[in-house]
Amino acid sequence: QVQLVESGGGLVQAGGSLRLSCAASGRTSSSYAMGWFRQAPGKEREFVAAISWSGGRTYYADSVKGRFTISRDNAKNTAYLQMSSLKPEDTAVFYCAADPRRPVVAGTRPQQYDYWGQGTQVTVSS
Repeated sequence: QVQLVESGGGLVQAGGSLRLSCAASGRTSSSYAMGWFRQAPGKEREFVAAISWSGGRTYYADSVKGRFTISRDNAKNTAYLQMSSLKPEDTAVFYCAADPRRPVVAGTRPQQYDYWGQGTQVTVSS
């Protein structure tokens, strides 16, 4: 079992920046890919970014490409999502997720991830 806890969300003005963190605990000796997803009110959960265990593979949703950067520090069992040039449409609950079955693949589908955090709210005001 892997437990994930997100932090770093908050209220920011459009054009601002935030950095989300996802701290993993539990069975962290296993390798796993990490993903970030978000869900806005009334909408389905959508893919934001993903990173493989080594960090050598990263993928981004088109809507965040060039504005968001995913990274990880395996020594700290933590993944990050640096968000800049934030827009009101980025407002959502952001979730991190871990995929221990395909650590070299940075999956883009929620079904690929076994473990999820509780989410952190990001609100971007116009």
